Amino acid sequence: MKRCDVLSLYETKENAERLLLVGVAIGNEEEVMESLDELEELAHTAGGETVYKTIQNREAFHPGTYVGKGKLEELKELVEEYDIDTVVCDDELSPAQLRNIEAVLHTKVIDRTIMILDIFAMRAITKEGKIQVELAQLKYRASRLIGLRSSLSRLGGGIGTRGPGEKKLEMDRRLIRERISILGRELDEVKRTRDIARRKRMDSSIPLVAIVGYTNAGKSTLLNTLTGAGILEEDKLFATLDPTTRMYEYEDGSQVLFTDTVGFINKLPHNLIDAFRSTLEEAKYADIILHVVDISNPACDMQMDVVYETLDKLGVSDKPIITLYNKIDKAVDEQFMVRDMKSNIVVRASAKKQIGLDKLLEHIAKLLDDGMRLIEQVVRYKDAGKIQDIRKYGKLLEEEYREDGIFIKAKVPKNIHIDI
Repeated sequence: MKRCDVLSLYETKENAERLLLVGVAIGNEEEVMESLDELEELAHTAGGETVYKTIQNREAFHPGTYVGKGKLEELKELVEEYDIDTVVCDDELSPAQLRNIEAVLHTKVIDRTIMILDIFAMRAITKEGKIQVELAQLKYRASRLIGLRSSLSRLGGGIGTRGPGEKKLEMDRRLIRERISILGRELDEVKRTRDIARRKRMDSSIPLVAIVGYTNAGKSTLLNTLTGAGILEEDKLFATLDPTTRMYEYEDGSQVLFTDTVGFINKLPHNLIDAFRSTLEEAKYADIILHVVDISNPACDMQMDVVYETLDKLGVSDKPIITLYNKIDKAVDEQFMVRDMKSNIVVRASAKKQIGLDKLLEHIAKLLDDGMRLIEQVVRYKDAGKIQDIRKYGKLLEEEYREDGIFIKAKVPKNIHIDI
């Protein structure tokens, strides 16, 4: 066995698909090994059992078969030796690559993108989430009907076939285009509803903190701990998919909204970014970005880079960022040396153990307060209605009725002009 091949035999689970994971290293074998480890987590989340993982070092992906001819023959032997149900490639395959690999291996072949789409199909609960997933799946598969059709003819509904499923892929391209058009219109309607809700929330003047981070970093646990949201917490990738917004109230009565966004992942399919853009764009309208990092993960540096790259694609910039190094109770000493040069504030915490969250809330309050200006003046009684603007956009600290008018002391956002 080559040094880069890792044999992972586990106790067989009933009905679990037996998977062979394949990666190609172009220069950095260690990074590809980490990517395969993550692919194994994705496989576990999708209900599969990883039996074998292997890497081939190459100067470039083989244009026809992803791996070289010799490696392909080796994979054929592994499929037979370990009774493999599905071969999963760690990179997105072209229709020709998919078709050519299947022709040699005579078993189902999928890529990382199909795996992620499959998990999203499992996790989508709301109407919006289901539309977004189906739209992403159809866009991806429309260009790969020829490559996928042969494998689907042998399937009874395993990994990579959830969501729109086989019946959608039996349509011709014209019908798929029509379905994509229908889903696009439905998604536009849902987006309009979301925009209305977003405008109402912005009009309420309650500040918004968008929780972002790599999948399984602990975002849902944090939201549950802070607000009692009661959303699913699970040690799997993409445990939650649909966004949740909940309110937190400080002791002085001030309020802040926290919204949990879908987790990011390396090699996130472009179709998913496009489909979930309206959901992910919650971060664009937030007052603060709360970046949750699993500090106990050896690949946390890479994960932080992926998050920032995705935020850049969404056009999220010029927002104050708090980086929460989560799971400090699981981290080893050297992991505390990790630095995030793009954040304004770093907090070390454990959402699960409720460590460091008081400090986090203090920083959020201070950042929000820094964005306010203090007003102290007397408002004439005939202009008393303008005080409602302060209540709407800011915080009324004092209100005293005097002979010459109403004395007010208030804090209002620096970027909002209130004429009083």
